[in-house]
Amino acid sequence: MLVSPSTSHHHQMQALCEDHPQAPCLDHDEDDMDTDAASVISGPASLRFAPSVVTSATSHDWEMRSASPAPSVYSMTSSLRAASYRHEFGRGINNYSEVYRLPADDEEFERLDHQHIMFQEAMGRYPPCLPEVLADDTPGVTKTCVDLGCGSGSWIIDVAKDFPHCSAVAVDLVPMQDVNMPPNCRSEVDDINLGLQHFYGAFNVAHARLVSSGIRDYAGLIDEMAQTLRPRGLIELSEFDFRVYDADKQPILPERLEEDTPWLARWMNMANVAVEQRGGEPGAANHLHRWVAGHHLLEDAVYREVWFQTGPWKEGNDPETARENRIGAMMRDDILAFLKSGRPLLLSNGLDISMVDELEQHAERELREASIKTYIRVESVYARRKAE
Repeated sequence: MLVSPSTSHHHQMQALCEDHPQAPCLDHDEDDMDTDAASVISGPASLRFAPSVVTSATSHDWEMRSASPAPSVYSMTSSLRAASYRHEFGRGINNYSEVYRLPADDEEFERLDHQHIMFQEAMGRYPPCLPEVLADDTPGVTKTCVDLGCGSGSWIIDVAKDFPHCSAVAVDLVPMQDVNMPPNCRSEVDDINLGLQHFYGAFNVAHARLVSSGIRDYAGLIDEMAQTLRPRGLIELSEFDFRVYDADKQPILPERLEEDTPWLARWMNMANVAVEQRGGEPGAANHLHRWVAGHHLLEDAVYREVWFQTGPWKEGNDPETARENRIGAMMRDDILAFLKSGRPLLLSNGLDISMVDELEQHAERELREASIKTYIRVESVYARRKAE
C-alpha cells in the first residue's frame, strides 16, 4: 500500500517529538488516550534499537526527506488513524493514494496474514541466502532489513523475530498497529513512489511483495531498492499479474471471453484494467526477471514461477497432490476475501454496482464449487547487490 506522489502533500500527522527516535513519545490528549488503549510501542526495547513506534522517516517536503534520515516519532492516536483512513464503499481505504485502492482495514490485514502463511507454505520462508546476509557476523555492524509496502507486517515481523540482532523497518501508506511488534522493528509511513534516497546504502535486505497495484514505475522502484542495499545486499520481489490462467497455464485474457469463460477470470480482468487506469502496473510481474537481471548494480538473479491452484480441485491421494490441494484451498480462501477487497477498486473506477455484484457472486460460486481448473501465477526474483 503505497502513497501516490500527487496526493502525498495531504499528509496530516502531528509530530510529537522531532528527530528523537530513541525515546517513545505518547500523546496525552485525553480523548486520544481513551480511544487508543496503547500507542504502537513494544515492551522494553534493547538499547541497540529505537523502540517500536509509529514513525515517519520522511514527509511530503522533499528537503526534509533528504536531510533528516532520523525518524520523527508519532503516537498511534485516534487523530492519526483519522488522518490515515477514510471509509469508501464499506471499507477502510488509505487517505493518501488515489493509485492504491485496496483496503487498509482490519479485514484486509487479516486476509494478508493468512496470505503470508500460504506464501510460506508454497515458497518457503526466505530465499536460501537470506540467513547468510543477515548473519550477526560483523562486529560493530547492525544488519538491517526493510519491507516496502508491508501491509499487515507479517513478513517483516517474522524477520525481526528470526533475526533479533537485526534492525527491521516496515514501510507503508498507513502505520502498522501491532502492539506486539518486536523491539527491533519499527513502522514508518512513507511514499515510496517519491524515491528512497534517504535510505541509500542503509539495508542488507530490501523486500517487496504484491505492491504493483500501487506503483507507478516498477522498474524505477527496483532501481531505488537496489541503491538502498549495502554491498552484497539482497533484494527480493514477488508479484502476480492480475490474471487467471486456464488448466494449460495460458492466460484467460479479455479477448478470450466466451460464454463459458470463468467468472473469476472476468473479475480479474476487470481488476487488471482498474489497476492500470489508476496508475499502477498490474503486469509488472511478467517483467521482474528481466528488470532485475539487467540492472547494473545487481547480480546472481534467481527467478521462480509458482502456480497456485484456485481451489483443491486436483485428483489424487499422493503427498504432492495433497500439498497442492491444501495450498489451493488457501488460495481459494484468499481470493474469496480478495473479491470483497476489490470492490472499492472496481466501484471507484466507474463500474456499475450491479455488474460488480454479478461478477463477485458468480466468481464466489465457482471458487466454492472448485469445478473449474484455473491457476494464479506468482513470479518472484531475488538477487544480490554487486560488491564494491
